Order: sequence, then C-alpha cells, then structure tokens
Amino acid sequence: MASTLNPYLNFDGNAREAMEFYQSVLGGELLVHTFGEYMPDAGDIGDQVMHASLQTEAGYAIFASDTPPGMQASSGTSITVSISGDETERLRGYWAGLTEGGTIEVPLEVQMWGDEYGSFTDRFGIPWMVNIAVSES
Repeated sequence: MASTLNPYLNFDGNAREAMEFYQSVLGGELLVHTFGEYMPDAGDIGDQVMHASLQTEAGYAIFASDTPPGMQASSGTSITVSISGDETERLRGYWAGLTEGGTIEVPLEVQMWGDEYGSFTDRFGIPWMVNIAVSES
C-alpha cells in the first residue's frame, strides 16, 4: 500500500457538523465514529466524534475529531488546507460552497503568477487556499 498524507482536523464539539458540511460541498463518503461507540463510559462526550473520515470522488481524504475535555484543540493554528488543480468549474464550485458563512481573506481571482487563487477561513475556523492552474492549451 502506498502512503498518503491527509489533513486531520480537530474541533471543539462540532466535528460532525463540519464534516457533514464538507461532504455537502465536496461530495464523497463520510464515516463517523463516536467516543460512545468505543468507550461505554464516555458520559457527556459519548455523542462527540472520536474519528471521522471523508473520502471524496476527487480523491481527497479529510479526517477529523472532536477534542476531548482536558486536551487542547489545535486546528487552524499552523496549517491551511489547500486544494489545487486545473478543473476550473469544480474548484470554483468548491470555493463557492466552502466559503459560505466563512471569511474571505483573498478573493478568488487571477494572481500575478497567472493562476486563479483565493484564501479564506471557513465557518468552523479552518483556513483554506484554492489555486486553479492556468490551462496549458
């Protein structure tokens, strides 16, 4: 099996909502496992996400979990999720969906290097970049 590198996002109690949102925009299959499934005495965190995975038709994989009490959440502090490619309409669609309710830092527009690029922080506090490569035709 080849190795992969996947973003693993941490949330403060809203991982399920975030992953369902990402699935609504990116498509794919979402699997969610709760703390209660593996820890019968999970108490208040029983319904929170221990591990979620979203595998999309485009080949993206995003993992996530809720941060249990006593641990510090760290999503978005030093990492940005980046999507790039030359599928213009698909990537513009992702931009439109993922920016809903978020904050756009750099609008999606042609940049000095010739590609369309933009950056934003989604409504869950996760920073993203989208780069649409110029088609070489």
